[in-house]
Amino acid sequence: MTADTGTILRQGRLLSRCRRGRLPVPLVSVAVFAGLLAGCVPYADFTLPPLIESPREAGLAWETLPSPVIVRGAPGEWDANDALNPVVVRRGPVYYNFYSGYDGRRWRTGLATSYDGVHWQKHGPVLEPDPRGWEGRYIAANGSALLVGREFFYWYQAGDPPRIGLATSPDGRQWVKRPAPVLGPGPRGAWDERGVADPYVVQFGSQFYLFYLGQDRARRQRLGVACSPDGIRWRKLRANPVLELGEPGAFDENGLGEPAVWASHGWYWMLYTGRDRREYRRLGLARSRDGLRWERVSTRPVFEGRRPWASRVVCDPWVEMRPDGLWVWFGGGDVAAPAENLNGQIGLAQVRFGP
Repeated sequence: MTADTGTILRQGRLLSRCRRGRLPVPLVSVAVFAGLLAGCVPYADFTLPPLIESPREAGLAWETLPSPVIVRGAPGEWDANDALNPVVVRRGPVYYNFYSGYDGRRWRTGLATSYDGVHWQKHGPVLEPDPRGWEGRYIAANGSALLVGREFFYWYQAGDPPRIGLATSPDGRQWVKRPAPVLGPGPRGAWDERGVADPYVVQFGSQFYLFYLGQDRARRQRLGVACSPDGIRWRKLRANPVLELGEPGAFDENGLGEPAVWASHGWYWMLYTGRDRREYRRLGLARSRDGLRWERVSTRPVFEGRRPWASRVVCDPWVEMRPDGLWVWFGGGDVAAPAENLNGQIGLAQVRFGP
């Protein structure tokens, strides 16, 4: 799910650390400063850990299963309109998929499990928006998850303007939410002033890195990064955003979202969703040596819908590294729309590295 924030206002040894830094207090209004304190998000200069491996070229050969691996629900079910944003974590022999479902009124996070990543059993919603607090009634979904020790950590999008919260669970079914967002919008005039969304969290060494969508007052949606020692206290990169919009006429000229990041072949790689002016969505690919300065591998999408059920929307990549390449779960739909009612379902692509 590419969450249109305008509509609802988703290796190696550690060799670097986040360096603490804050915006000068006199330049920030009292209201904005209070918001920063509530989210505990100062600014910092940092890089991802240096990659030991020398950079090598790596093309991606995509092979997509013909049918969705998770279909949207029947009329009246919690995921009847859309089943999108796969978030796949493996614990032991079981894959846990914390995906997002929409019933025409609200987005929730549900659970499906699998032993092979292809055949899934749904277990229903496990996380709902809480209208009594900061989340509001519309969304508690569009998230990212990791297994941290013996617990699932799930960073999710909620609120108006959108912010990123954190919930933890020992079993993937019963969750405890932190009472306040862990990442909020930036100050007045910032690139993410009007909302943050689409979290994708990776861990390299002892540090966590959160790639996310930010929206400014001109409704431009670009990508940035924050770092944390514990997944709770985040510092945004002072030099954000790390990836800008595509050129006029490009597949990603109208918005970027849903980054998915991994390291291989001496590079950090990022799959991301690009939106054009028709609201068609396809996946682009960028790479970086330090995780901050990204270059597009191509000005064209690397993956787009070629199946009828995903003919107009391919979004929400979630990546698992495999010995022979990647598995990429993704959202797909046959209706182009800003945020929802896409007839969204979840597919799987098996991707092999090539020259």
